[in-house]
Amino acid sequence: MAERTNLLDLTLPRLTEWFAQQGEKPFRAKQVFRWIHQRGVADFDAMTDIAKSLREKLKATAQVRAPAILSEHRSEDGTVKFLFDVGVGNGIETVFIPEDDRGTLCVSSQVGCALDCKFCSTGRQGFNRDLSVSEIIGQVWVANKRLEELGAARLEDAEYHRPVSNVVMMGMGEPLNNFAPVVDSMAIMLDDNAYGLSRRRVTLSTSGVVPNIRKLKEALPVALAVSLHAPNDAIRSKIMPINDAYPIATLLAACKDYLEVAPRDFITFEYVMLKGVNDAPDHARELARTLAAAKVPAKVNLIPFNPFPESGFEKTERDRVHLFQKILMDAGYIATIRKTRGDDIDAACGQLAGQVVNRMKRKVVNVHRQARPH
Repeated sequence: MAERTNLLDLTLPRLTEWFAQQGEKPFRAKQVFRWIHQRGVADFDAMTDIAKSLREKLKATAQVRAPAILSEHRSEDGTVKFLFDVGVGNGIETVFIPEDDRGTLCVSSQVGCALDCKFCSTGRQGFNRDLSVSEIIGQVWVANKRLEELGAARLEDAEYHRPVSNVVMMGMGEPLNNFAPVVDSMAIMLDDNAYGLSRRRVTLSTSGVVPNIRKLKEALPVALAVSLHAPNDAIRSKIMPINDAYPIATLLAACKDYLEVAPRDFITFEYVMLKGVNDAPDHARELARTLAAAKVPAKVNLIPFNPFPESGFEKTERDRVHLFQKILMDAGYIATIRKTRGDDIDAACGQLAGQVVNRMKRKVVNVHRQARPH
């Protein structure tokens, strides 16, 4: 018996094609798409405005299967952390951060990461595989359903009536190294027949895969955040090996080009503060000069480092972080300091714990990790 098609893997255009192959009319695809994504329904029998004959056909040929929750933790500040089962000993984490005006879901795109940034313990976990569309959008689908069960506050604005009003592709993995499934997942997030999010409310965070930044510009330009973490190539190459392939000047040129179609008129640059490495006042001044020379409108997000065992890095003192911020602001840049959320359940930036069956080392590693700061 052929495996049933998982409809969570399909964008609306692809679902429409699939229905045509079944001999069904296009409007049926839109009906089912809305049932799945707008109402969170997986049971075809519950799709009451669809003919019974079609429901029977769907039960035989299709399914709606999202990753299962392995564990769930809730913080005193309202943050919720989910561990999802993605098979064969692998687990990914997704974090919901509620605020007064929005509810943000931090979503993973890969099982592990192959980029080996030195301040990031995800690299020590290794890399297993890319996530499918159903595993990426499934994090949003399951989170909305579960958060409604938990009574998460809904926003008054009818456009964002579900708990998740913003999505950041900032969890485990490099989104641009899983390009097609990530783009398809974001297309579903933006679809008015699904989650109806605006491009300003979906943010992709990348370590700087320049060719795919350019591809994203053409395919689906959403808000962009770039993990910079250094003011010059010498420092960045030491802590981020990807810089050897795509140095800062090349990366910033791609960012400037991306702004031609981006939903925001600036790029957010993430900058984790590493004591004695990239946190000196001179580094702040050099960063300001680097951004100015590239003529890239920028917001800099300063992120306190969360140490992990044998990282080799230490956390910058708070007053030094504030000095760094002041120098950037005096140079005319918006500079923010990332607020810690969910640290009591290890859900703060850099505290996510995943489980990866490392294909390179052939062992299971389960450790707290310094996620690519977000």
